[in-house]
Amino acid sequence: MSKYEVTQGEWREVMGSGPSHFSGDNLPVEQVSWYDAVAYCNALSVQKNLTPVYTINGTSVTADWSADGYRLPTEAEWEYAARGGNASKGYLFAGSDDDREVAWHDYNSGDAAHPVGGKAPNELGLHDMSGNVWEWCWDWYGGDYYESSPSSDPRGPASGSHRVNRGGSWGSNYWRLRSATRNIYGPGDSYYFLGFRLVRL
Repeated sequence: MSKYEVTQGEWREVMGSGPSHFSGDNLPVEQVSWYDAVAYCNALSVQKNLTPVYTINGTSVTADWSADGYRLPTEAEWEYAARGGNASKGYLFAGSDDDREVAWHDYNSGDAAHPVGGKAPNELGLHDMSGNVWEWCWDWYGGDYYESSPSSDPRGPASGSHRVNRGGSWGSNYWRLRSATRNIYGPGDSYYFLGFRLVRL
């Protein structure tokens, strides 16, 4: 799991564009759809001479989980990492019970995204897992999926209409910053409070 959300500088270096509402190389990239995020993962993988994870055919995207390239985290991976993995101390937010210590949100952000890594990390050294921008995950959303999901490495429903995003944003109230909070948008949606981070195994 990457330590920081993907930044605008990183995005521009790979994709040659600047889609974000806010401006700054160290700010998280936002206003990127789920489709944009998986395209970035593949482009970065190619740039680094790795095997792309995703096969993209229009709006149909499949994943080769054995590939060594970059990808989005599954929802289960994201929550496990946000909670601190095996080092978890059971905090409400990612790294603390004090939202102000670890997150940019509606009370302290000034209604804007902030440079990545500006708040304290969680137990795994990951920054901004709570707040700053919502983060796309791989999974289609299923309201009751986890009642009958595989016990090991669940990857979400096989199909759906909305993709999961997690973590809350600079515009979220504190309750939306909890590691347990789930949120959804259509995979073609893009907003100035929605970005992503990478995983590579």
